[in-house]
Amino acid sequence: MERITLQDKTFRTYIPYAEIDKAISRIAGQLNRDLSNEEKPVFLSILNGSFMFTADLMKKITLNCEVTFVKLSSYSGTESTGTVRQVLGLCSDIKDRTVIVLEDIVDSGTTISNLLGDLKTRNPKQIKICTLLLKPDAYKADIPIDYACIKIPNDFVVGYGLDYNNLGRQYKDLYVID
Repeated sequence: MERITLQDKTFRTYIPYAEIDKAISRIAGQLNRDLSNEEKPVFLSILNGSFMFTADLMKKITLNCEVTFVKLSSYSGTESTGTVRQVLGLCSDIKDRTVIVLEDIVDSGTTISNLLGDLKTRNPKQIKICTLLLKPDAYKADIPIDYACIKIPNDFVVGYGLDYNNLGRQYKDLYVID
């Protein structure tokens, strides 16, 4: 679909699935290579937004690894609230293990900063950040983003797991406000 309407906003196709899939394949290759000597790394997916990214990425990961999830929330409408709420917590033991945080989108860095504070108290060997989308112009944190599939301007996007007021996650392409 070229255009979609969600509540009061219209969005146009921004990044087609074929481009998303190609970028994920590239990052999966890097992860497979970079983590080949790690013993059972933990891929930690941030719900809800990263569910599609995580599913597609994990199909391309050849490592002996664990996949687990946490649910965090920081958006209302098209804006970040600046406050991160943990809705579903981490249940896996990550002590002395490599953790790869899987995010749908990194913009200000607030979610990553809050999550890393919590994860570090659990004594992991190391933490890597892997995101589908990175907004370099909006990023304010000083935490390195180790793997970014696609860099985008500071635009509001939906589709491929990302939502507008809980709508639009199901679309395979990414859309931007028209």
